[in-house]
Amino acid sequence: MIAIVGTGTWGTTLAVQLAQANRPIHWLARTDGEANRLRESGENSRFLPGIPIPPAAHITSDPEAALAKSYLVLLVVPSEAMRRNLRWIAQYLPADSIVVSATKGLDAEAGKTMSTLIREELPELAPGHAMVLSGPNLAREIAKGQPAAAVLAGTDAGLTRQARELLMLPRFRIYTSADVFGVELGGALKNVMAIVAGICDGLQIGDNAKAALLTRGVAEMTRLGVAMGADPLTFAGLAGLGDLMATCASKQSRNRHVGEQLAQGKSLDEILESMENVAEGVPTTRAAVRLARQLDVELPITELLHDVLSGGTTVAQATIELLERAPRDELDGPAFTPATRR
Repeated sequence: MIAIVGTGTWGTTLAVQLAQANRPIHWLARTDGEANRLRESGENSRFLPGIPIPPAAHITSDPEAALAKSYLVLLVVPSEAMRRNLRWIAQYLPADSIVVSATKGLDAEAGKTMSTLIREELPELAPGHAMVLSGPNLAREIAKGQPAAAVLAGTDAGLTRQARELLMLPRFRIYTSADVFGVELGGALKNVMAIVAGICDGLQIGDNAKAALLTRGVAEMTRLGVAMGADPLTFAGLAGLGDLMATCASKQSRNRHVGEQLAQGKSLDEILESMENVAEGVPTTRAAVRLARQLDVELPITELLHDVLSGGTTVAQATIELLERAPRDELDGPAFTPATRR
């Protein structure tokens, strides 16, 4: 049995696709009212209208009913709600369950990853049973049955392969990785760069500038990842570069939308109030800057975006500051230094 916690766009997509493949699904809504609306309408009209919910998706607001017999639990909630949801389900979760975070964000207060929160809030969870799922996964495309790929990362290779078999579908290909931190950092930090991509598009500064900023953005993602113990090659894979390409190019990206609207002069509060879904790149920017300062990692693009989001500078001034930075070697830094040369 697979349980899915979260009824947003991505949670709905996973529930629909797995149920269509006749996987037994328990889908946990936060309230009775939300569960009833999903059952009665036969679709998630708020987040994914027009996509029918198959009968194999059993919708409930009772965590015990959803989780008691679940072998695999997918957590698909905003990062700011992850700890709260973990505490909600903890007493109902079997200790031998596999718990997979499909959330692409960091804890804004402490800069912690979602797998860290899982281990903190579920201390009785068996070793290797906390995993993360990430990749270039625009939800609406997958909901419509268009092909996509993702990475499932866990520290127990055999268990990760078992979980992959439960989640992989004919049009949703899943690769495995042992780099849990790298995969979830890639998924979280690319949202920061998606805001930057949106700013480039909103300012109409050209594809050359956008490509340069995003390439340097990958360097920042990699530097911070390596400082936290991740494999630098992960950021060249599906959870890093792959997710970055999809998110920064697509008009479906909510984070790219935030950047585009900022460049057009709208305030952050105004933009976020107009959105139905959470733009994870906003709190993740704050978390990334906090982490970088703690670890003494240089993230100039992320720092300037943080200043823009906090009102400390304008988009135009941040652009000028980036252009006026002193030149340096492109591969400067420990993340890009071959081990034989260190």
